[in-house]
Amino acid sequence: MAFNSGVRSSLESLLGAAAVSERPVADLWPLGIMRRRAGHEPPLVQVVRPDSAQLVCRLLEWAHGAGVQVIPMGGASGVCGALAPTAGQVVLDLGALDHFEIDEPNLACRAGAGLNGLRLEQALQERGLTLGHYPSSLPVATVGGLLATRSSGQESSRYGNVEDMVMGLEVALPDGSLLAARAAPRSAAGPALHQLWLGAEGRIGVILEAVLRVHRKPETVIGRGFRLASVESGLDGLRAVVQAGIRPLVMRLYDPTDSAFQGLEGEGCLGLIAVAGPGPVAEAEAALVEKLVAGEPLGEAPWERWQRHRFDLSAERLKDLLEPAGSYVDTIEVATSWTQMPALYEDVRSALAHAADLVLCHFSHAYGQGCCAYFTFGGSAPSEDAAQAAYQQAWAGAMTATLRHGGTISHHHGVGQVRQPWLAQEMDGWLQAWDRIQAALA
Repeated sequence: MAFNSGVRSSLESLLGAAAVSERPVADLWPLGIMRRRAGHEPPLVQVVRPDSAQLVCRLLEWAHGAGVQVIPMGGASGVCGALAPTAGQVVLDLGALDHFEIDEPNLACRAGAGLNGLRLEQALQERGLTLGHYPSSLPVATVGGLLATRSSGQESSRYGNVEDMVMGLEVALPDGSLLAARAAPRSAAGPALHQLWLGAEGRIGVILEAVLRVHRKPETVIGRGFRLASVESGLDGLRAVVQAGIRPLVMRLYDPTDSAFQGLEGEGCLGLIAVAGPGPVAEAEAALVEKLVAGEPLGEAPWERWQRHRFDLSAERLKDLLEPAGSYVDTIEVATSWTQMPALYEDVRSALAHAADLVLCHFSHAYGQGCCAYFTFGGSAPSEDAAQAAYQQAWAGAMTATLRHGGTISHHHGVGQVRQPWLAQEMDGWLQAWDRIQAALA
């Protein structure tokens, strides 16, 4: 539906004139940036910024009755094109819901959906605590966005992914009904329904607040680098560490090309592993890691370098790399089992190399059953149309190869528009269940 003065008037009556504006809205999806670079601007939409859960519920109740679709927005830092409103839709900017409360004795906190992730982490650090969630988007992402995309951070091997940190959620349903958070340490009084909103990308309601588990900062962190002979031997080392029951703070393996970008001189692959905990525990784990990895020790310098640059390849940085006409660059994170990973890596890398000038890969987010492969690809083309075609060819090749090896098409960036064509193939019969859930809550 097209907006008219009556709709604008209704929004201002509900929320106040200062909370309503009209502007184009988009996330940091590289293809979207490329399209805007070519002159295709997103439409103007109504953006509202309520400052309380009650006002959000009032907005949704009105929109439900008026037949207006509401699109939730956090930090607009997504990279998959999930935030792409069309004319007639209302964008719900949750940035004013940025409150937080830290419950140190119970190692928990309450955080509004619009709270910046780095701001929350800094507040926790000041009290000797950490959420343990460090995605590269942390400086620009919000709590609600991290939850809605089922995010994972650089320290997931120790602290888990975002779904492991959530005790409860306060949620507004599409009709404006409010669901308060159930925040016991654990409950068997029915299923943990709040998990439905983690990864739902706003499709079944709006996350307003989260109750999150936090941790005390470790007393000691020991990080070291290793030279591994090959990707396959490096993966064997990572698998040995995690299957031994060690929970590293950080564990990453770079392929030969990416290792050179990380400063490794000579042949081989760079491995980075950091352990954490009380001093004697960290020291014992560091010694065991060195034995299990069975690579050439490189000391602390690679770890220290990585810490200095851990947020360099953020979505904001990719945006800068897309400024030249005809350029294309993106990241693709997929996951599969340990036994399938070497073949998946080679297959995806080959597919990307057919469409891009440069292909890098590192492996992280390790589990007893497998890990994530995080590819970066880029190149330049003689025209904007050719750049977009190469970009889409790269994605199609990577997704097809991933599914061929039994992998998941998204480890932690979500679905959005870019992965939508392959979602049904991965979800199979579960997509029908998901469609029914969305219909029931609409």
